[in-house]
Amino acid sequence: MRIAVTGGSGKLGRTVVARLRGDGHEVVNLDQAGERGAGFVRVDLSDYGQVIDALAGVNDRHDGIDALVHLGAIPAPGIMSDIATFHNNMNGTFHVFWAAHRLGIQKIVYASSETVLGLPFDVPPPYLPIDEEYAARPESVYSLVKHLEEQLAIELVRWDPELSITALRFSNVMDPEDYAEFPSFDADARARKWNAWGYIDGRDGAQAVARALEVAGPGFDRFIIAAADTVMSRPNAELVAEVFPDVPVVRDLGVNDTLLSIDKARKVLGFDPQHSWRDHA
Repeated sequence: MRIAVTGGSGKLGRTVVARLRGDGHEVVNLDQAGERGAGFVRVDLSDYGQVIDALAGVNDRHDGIDALVHLGAIPAPGIMSDIATFHNNMNGTFHVFWAAHRLGIQKIVYASSETVLGLPFDVPPPYLPIDEEYAARPESVYSLVKHLEEQLAIELVRWDPELSITALRFSNVMDPEDYAEFPSFDADARARKWNAWGYIDGRDGAQAVARALEVAGPGFDRFIIAAADTVMSRPNAELVAEVFPDVPVVRDLGVNDTLLSIDKARKVLGFDPQHSWRDHA
């Protein structure tokens, strides 16, 4: 396919672009940061005109687009002011989704976020392991935007029953060079409780994107995308007893299995994380 990736110069975006190109797709990176050359177009997602023009085609760089991966955004709360985060991320996503709708691009995969699950869990999750079955619980403006983006997607696919939009609720994205810090997390169970000790290797995040592009059908769906294990060496039973003692446990948690359930992504997308920080310890 010919695939546009917004934010393809970012931490996850670089890996996604490399994976999709490795799979044989033609990929154009739409970002404000990047080196001039084939496969890159500088685009400000806050400008709808630039977005729809770039998706429609840029001179001899590319023609129309078959599918869209939307990763471009301020990537976390606390980086910029709340109002800047809202304006940038909400407007950017609307521009991308609406341009795709206008141009007849029928497959969209985009970065939602684990934050909609209730991070930083100052109010504990309703049960463990955490899954997609309970209502969104945004606790920051960044997370609020992610929730609103999912609601936007729900309405767009209602308007266009052939449209496919997949929201990937990525956990904290990590590259191999980040893993040296992980053993230090064991000293304080609460230091990483904010996302239930979750993470995702960027290569497995890219795998989830590739799988969604391949198998997602018309309509909207959402998936937690996390590694198969936690960031901790300490066992789950110990962590939960210390940090979430009153949270119901609805099934066996395993020793170090992820507490951000990836069962749905495994079943529906065929997602199968291959990378763990323990392989680099």
